[in-house]
Amino acid sequence: MSVTIRSRRPYDLPVLAELLGAQQSTSGYPHFWPLDFPVEDFIARPGELGAWVAEVDGELAGHVAVTDVAVGWGAPLWSEILGRPGEGFGEVSILFVGPGHGAAGIGGALLGRAIDEIRALGRDPVLEVVGEETHAGLYYRKRGWRVIGHRRPAWLPDGAPDVAFMVLDQVLATK
Repeated sequence: MSVTIRSRRPYDLPVLAELLGAQQSTSGYPHFWPLDFPVEDFIARPGELGAWVAEVDGELAGHVAVTDVAVGWGAPLWSEILGRPGEGFGEVSILFVGPGHGAAGIGGALLGRAIDEIRALGRDPVLEVVGEETHAGLYYRKRGWRVIGHRRPAWLPDGAPDVAFMVLDQVLATK
């Protein structure tokens, strides 16, 4: 199996939309499905600082983006908790891996690419996840991410756990 991480291209979006839909029933991500707007608009968002895809043997298998925290809904919370403006952070966003690729290390490779980009931009990596005890929350915690706050945004479905705001341990050490 040959895995390549490369920059996302506009023509990747329709295939990524299908891939996101294909993995949703097992991951629960995104939490509302089907979306009431184009899936491509969920994947490619305002405030992106970069986006990458994973290809396995030439086929798309996953995606990750980095977004500017200063333009997101959580910007005031990040600034409040960490005592710095949102411009100092880059958020790992829209990380997903297609069905059949979950144990192949693709998610970790995409996460690593996003963290490298955030650091190259001179920012600190952060992320948000619905439910720190979910599969995704535990995945990040096993990789050195720590919960530093919770919020319950209006878009969150009833019965879903709160959004956990997470940072890498190194970010906490430099606070």
